Formats: sequence, C-alpha cells, structure tokens
Amino acid sequence: MSNTDAGAPDSPDSITVYSDYVCPFCYLGRQSLEAYQETREEPLAIDWHPFDLRAGQRGPDGEIDDSADTGKDEAYYEQARENVRRLQDEYDAEMAQELRTDVDSLPAQIVSVHVRETAPDSWLAFDEGVFAALWQEGRDIGDREVLADIAGDVDGLDPAVVDEALDDDDLRDRVTDLFTAARERGVSGVPTFAYDGHAARGAVPPEQIRRLVGDV
Repeated sequence: MSNTDAGAPDSPDSITVYSDYVCPFCYLGRQSLEAYQETREEPLAIDWHPFDLRAGQRGPDGEIDDSADTGKDEAYYEQARENVRRLQDEYDAEMAQELRTDVDSLPAQIVSVHVRETAPDSWLAFDEGVFAALWQEGRDIGDREVLADIAGDVDGLDPAVVDEALDDDDLRDRVTDLFTAARERGVSGVPTFAYDGHAARGAVPPEQIRRLVGDV
C-alpha cells in the first residue's frame, strides 16, 4: 500500500477501482472485494475507472493482433496462469480459464461507461455480468450479441443500450480519454484499488482492502 495519484473516491463511502475486464486478476480482485464487502454493515460503492490492457494489440477494425509484441513471453504467461490458479483456490472463484488473450474488452468498457452514466443503478449488475460472462462462462465480451444478452439479464436495462453505446463515436473517444487519464494518474497495472490517496495494486486479499480503507 502506498501513496498514489490514482485519485481519491468521490466520497468516503466509495472505493475507486481501476480495472480491465480481460484481466483475470481484476476478476479475482473483485472476488476479494466482494468478500470484504460482506464483512461491512454497509458496502462501499465502487467508483470504477476503465483501463486498457489491449493497447498496442488492437487493429484498425478492433481485431486483436496476436503477433503484436507485448514484451511478454511464454514463461510470463505460465507464471500468470500459476498465479491465477493459486488465487482462484484462495478466493474459491469459479473460472472457465486462467487467461483469455484473444478477447478485446473495449466494447464492454464502452457499454459499461454508458450504463454507468445513463442507468447507474443497473451498472454494478451489468459490470458483474460482464466479468461472469468472460471468466465463468468463457464468452467473448467483445461481441455485441453477448453484451446485449448480458444487458438483457439486468433489471432496468434494455439490450438496445449496447448498440447505442457502440455506435457513439464521441463516447468511444471519451473512453479512450479515460484510459489516458488513468495512466496519467500513475496507474500502471490493474486491478488498482484506491482510497483516500492510497492504493493497493493486484488481486490483494480482503484483509489488505480492509487496511486500505482504514477499517481496522
């Protein structure tokens, strides 16, 4: 836990979370946060900020270029898989796979930002639905139809919200600006949890989140 410019939450009743849906550690970090939330009388609201792990791999049509140099070799990915399996056991998390490198989360993040802005009471259920679709069901959250299915399962959302979001070029630009803003605030990896000027990075255990928010 350290000082950071990642940004304080909007209120003492919320925790800031930077994440990307295609990051397995973001999914696992949310399992940890949920476990911590269950120990509170009133859960903290989640002040979510999107982060882009696919930058540099995305082609002009949104396809993922598997040949792009990410600086990560097979040894890195095998270590990542081992870490995912360890945390999966630790947090008793349901997962269909340890990694998913062929999925682009940009469409899901665009829709998620739109839902948060237009139907905030439905955002958390949509957000959790995206994570579940990818990591529990192995579905491609870069696909419009998959996102529409997720939206259709959320109370208060119309599946048409997906086309509304993905056909909005201005919204896409704003989401890209949010990616840039996260890096300018010093966020270099996800998940990053921030509270009151301090941050913890990684799928940290519930006890560390408790210390981060001063709930000791």
